[in-house]
Amino acid sequence: MSLRMRKEKFVIPIMAVSAGSIVANLYYSQPILNKIAQTFGRPESQVGKISMLSQLGYGVGMFFLLPLGDKVNRKNLILGICVLLMLALLVMARVDNLSLLLFTSFLLGLFATPTQILLPMAAILGKENRGKTVGKVFSGILTGILGSRIISGWLADLWGWQSVFVFSAVLVLISCLLLYYFLPEIPKKFTGNYVNLLKSTLQLVKQYKTLRQAALLGAFTFGIFCSFWTTLTFHLSGAPFHYTAAEIGMFGIIAIGGALVAPTFGKMADKGNVFNNLFLTIGMIIVSLIGLQLFPVSVVVLCLVIFFLDIGVQATQITNFTRIYSLNEEAHSRLNTVYMTTYFIGGAMGTFFGLLSWKIGGWNMALWQMLLWSMIALVIIVLSRKGKL
Repeated sequence: MSLRMRKEKFVIPIMAVSAGSIVANLYYSQPILNKIAQTFGRPESQVGKISMLSQLGYGVGMFFLLPLGDKVNRKNLILGICVLLMLALLVMARVDNLSLLLFTSFLLGLFATPTQILLPMAAILGKENRGKTVGKVFSGILTGILGSRIISGWLADLWGWQSVFVFSAVLVLISCLLLYYFLPEIPKKFTGNYVNLLKSTLQLVKQYKTLRQAALLGAFTFGIFCSFWTTLTFHLSGAPFHYTAAEIGMFGIIAIGGALVAPTFGKMADKGNVFNNLFLTIGMIIVSLIGLQLFPVSVVVLCLVIFFLDIGVQATQITNFTRIYSLNEEAHSRLNTVYMTTYFIGGAMGTFFGLLSWKIGGWNMALWQMLLWSMIALVIIVLSRKGKL
């Protein structure tokens, strides 16, 4: 096997692992906020801004940095931002001032954007099996998101919360070296200036009906995902479970299993079964939530629900990616900017309404809120199929 063939064989798995290791930096802090609060002697409400600022930085990066993937050399852009991410992680591990810690958290989110540059790049490299290829990289991203909470808790208990960010810096360094060796050069597609680049990004919303449909559906399904995992923590920490943070984090392993199964739906999308896919995946979410309504304290049902709900959410996103990446190869990064910005707005709204529902009526009300959102998602699919959206 020639050197070129070996590189082609390993490039997608390496992109998947790298994307997961980069995006995990948005979530490492969540299980260790209490330990950070103890270190600085500040209330958890102040330290809790770390997670919020990371998400905010990620949103800013998606809008202002992600479109550059169409204008400049993607490989150089990814490697350059990853170097900045490593520096921010090392600062995070050494900082002794809460204000600087919060600012660095924003930078972690800002410099985590290579994840979303790698995803559309995978769509270009795997044109013949676009859904399958995107599904593999997206599964890497989801594994990074869900696995970060488990790794973070373990490392913080063993060597302190600072070790989490040192570990991540080493992981990003390894990813950089692998990407430098395996990632191919892809010619830039956009020749205008930066302002025109951003304008053209917004014009895509008007131009492509499929992009609007996918972005709206993605927002509601990711909102369900964020609402579920936020309120589940409260549900499992109270009666009758009284689980510890470490025990709650272990449920992430089940979700990782669901994320690994989701790429199967990418293969189905490659065969043109887009709307059948979406009806099936949203159906999984609805049935899962109904199961929890009927058996709210069953651990067995909860494990099954986490598995199938996660498949439903992630497979919906993979199908959405397959749809939008088939629209315009020269605008993949900008298409991804529109989709992911809307996606994370939906996630923030889902978290907000999940917390509000929990405050009003506990776990039962939170489940009704998620069911309502899943029904709205179903309506979006029906209207999209009929061409009325």
